[in-house]
Amino acid sequence: MGHIYISAAHKSSGKTSLSIALCAALTRRGLRVQPFKKGPDYIDPLWLTQAAGRSCYNLDYYTMERDEIDQTFARAMQDADVGLIEGNKGLYDGLDLDGSNSNAALAAQLDSPVVLVLDTQGMTRGVAPLILGYQAFDPAIRIGGVILNKVGGARHEAKLRRVIEHYTEVPVLGAVHRHPDMHITERHLGLVPSNELASSAGQIQAMAEHVAREVDLEALLALADSAGPVPGLAEVPMPATGRPRRVRVAYARDQAFGFYYTSDLEAFERAGAELVPFSPLQDTELPEADGLLLGGGFPETHLETLAANRAMAAAIRRFVEGGGPAYAECGGLMYLCRSLTWGAKQGKMGGIIPADVVMHERPQGRGYVRLMETEHHPWPLGGEIAAHEFHYSALENVAPEVAFAYRVVRGHGIDGKHDGIRFRNLLASYTHQRDTRRNHWVARFVDFIRECRA
Repeated sequence: MGHIYISAAHKSSGKTSLSIALCAALTRRGLRVQPFKKGPDYIDPLWLTQAAGRSCYNLDYYTMERDEIDQTFARAMQDADVGLIEGNKGLYDGLDLDGSNSNAALAAQLDSPVVLVLDTQGMTRGVAPLILGYQAFDPAIRIGGVILNKVGGARHEAKLRRVIEHYTEVPVLGAVHRHPDMHITERHLGLVPSNELASSAGQIQAMAEHVAREVDLEALLALADSAGPVPGLAEVPMPATGRPRRVRVAYARDQAFGFYYTSDLEAFERAGAELVPFSPLQDTELPEADGLLLGGGFPETHLETLAANRAMAAAIRRFVEGGGPAYAECGGLMYLCRSLTWGAKQGKMGGIIPADVVMHERPQGRGYVRLMETEHHPWPLGGEIAAHEFHYSALENVAPEVAFAYRVVRGHGIDGKHDGIRFRNLLASYTHQRDTRRNHWVARFVDFIRECRA
């Protein structure tokens, strides 16, 4: 089974659109395409999942051990024909000076050939030193081909191809011209999630048609076949399973709330929890459940609908005030506050957390975080937590008696010093956790649900 790593010279080169289109184009050929995304990200994986028809998995050095990345990759690849890993930012970008957590490092670890996506707007002869420089920077990284993106027309494509063929030995795998439907609408957190767009399926198919015409898919698959071998299932330790008494966890999943990692949802099943979806936008009652999970999303873009659904807000409030165990992240935290303001729009929210949410023009918290638990955490790990945050909102008028479950070591959280509001058996924070070997938060939360319901 082959695999390729889609990267770029820099951010906003169009690699996400191309990755989505490639997943869809290869799937249309009858191949089982397994998508992956480097780093912490919810939105790109939603698109990749829809394009491939298979759940996308995140691979992230900050929250995962290196061998854990290998194992996650191998397990997901077992019944796939080809794997596609979409990078983040540029090929050599990363937190550390030595590049040990860069896209290049991950491609080397997985032994995946790199396809470099190049934004060629305003570029002709300059494409050659760009490619040569990326090759020379780290000769151990195998750049197996380039895809020219945002090409201005046939003449522009011809010039670019002649330059690359004359000065380099890197194959041109495709030249994707400027097409309006290759552009996915963006807003403050990046791409608009596919679960919010009724037109997403049609757009993905249009993107796949462009790529099928303008990329040599046979050459791409041949390059993927040159990748290193994927370990067999017998060589990969499986996560532990088997927990006492099953519990039911109601989790918010609709156009406003959809930020969940595939591996975290699988961890709920392993912990003995049945996940029951519900919609804060459309439903008026919670499903019968022992615990409640409110993930991230975009409550601000659905402000009026959420504010109008007082029945659901009241149902959640009854659950939490009655001692029901609940966990909320980012958008879920926002929804549980008194009010949400975005520009001229304002609406009532859940009214459980004594604070008001205000949207800002710039990010209030963005990137990786490190947290230390306080004595107020309802289901503690017992150590430092590595996670991430990305929010344009901030809490105002926070009641002084609020108890915080975390002290922020790195990042911003709620006020630059604290995160994780504890109210009865609810924990609500801006931080997004990942269930990994370093932090099995799902099992701890599910065990807490059992304790509360005992």
